[in-house]
Amino acid sequence: MSIFKRVSNIIRSNKEVPAPAQSGSPLEDARVGDIMNVDLEEYVITGKVIYFDRGFAPHRYAYYLQSGKNMQCLIVEKGRTLDCFLCGFLEGALDDPNDVPTTLNLDDDATFELEFHRSDVTRTEGNTDFRSGDDVIFWRYFGPDQRFFFLQWQDGKFVAMEGERTPGNQIKFLKSTL
Repeated sequence: MSIFKRVSNIIRSNKEVPAPAQSGSPLEDARVGDIMNVDLEEYVITGKVIYFDRGFAPHRYAYYLQSGKNMQCLIVEKGRTLDCFLCGFLEGALDDPNDVPTTLNLDDDATFELEFHRSDVTRTEGNTDFRSGDDVIFWRYFGPDQRFFFLQWQDGKFVAMEGERTPGNQIKFLKSTL
């Protein structure tokens, strides 16, 4: 082997390998185990639900967040912009998805009107309320003071959440090394 080949091999071996390109924004690429800072509070992502139509790209993400004993959910919806909603889980009871009303009254405090509902397929990671690969029905309600109510149903189980819109530029990430 000539000296020139050895030198060129040494130079080639010292080149930095380019980092793999990310598929989208950090709001879409966050993973279970990452740290998320929302409204100056840090959370660990313990679960992720990805919503999509069969054959199409994902259009909604739900991140299950934990800070101590506090459990929250960050819902990210893709559209012209990314809409983010930080929500708390609510207890309630419904038996049939056909019984979901178009107007909700919560404790006679607030009235929420149905904005839309749709059926999606889920893909899950970590600890969530849903199974991967099954259909889920999703309802979104809007209410007073920029409050929102989300209701989800999958295979006999309802999950209810109430929250507010959160600007996406106020959400920061610290990636895990796993």
